This record gives sequence, structure tokens and C-alpha cells, in this order.
Amino acid sequence: MSAADKMKHTAEEMAGKVKEGAGKLTGNEKLEAEGKMDQVKADAKQAGDAVKDAAKDAGEHAKDATRKMTDRD
Repeated sequence: MSAADKMKHTAEEMAGKVKEGAGKLTGNEKLEAEGKMDQVKADAKQAGDAVKDAAKDAGEHAKDATRKMTDRD
């Protein structure tokens, strides 16, 4: 996953925290709930990023292992 996507998702999470805090300060339950929802969405995107990174790493390890096995022959 690109660094730009990771930064974007982190920024979305931070924006959600700000929105939630603003809702709490003003007593606006709708704004607070929107902030919490924004954070949940950002967390889901970050989890997707982690899965993609893990799959990429696993693929690289498989390629390396295959290369090592074929180099022995």
C-alpha cells in the first residue's frame, strides 16, 4: 500500500477524532456520532492496508523461497 494512502487514512481518522471532540464540546450528538463513524471507516481502511501489505510480503517470501529452491538444482 502506498505511503500516500496510509497518510490519507490516518488523516481521515484524525479528522473523525476532531469532529467527535467538537460534537462533545458543543453537545451535538449527531456531530459526535459522525466523528465516531469517520474513525471506524478510517480504521477499516487501515486494516485493509495492513492486509494488502501482509499479502505482498507473503508473496515476496514465496518468490524468494522458490528462487532459493531452484538455485540449488
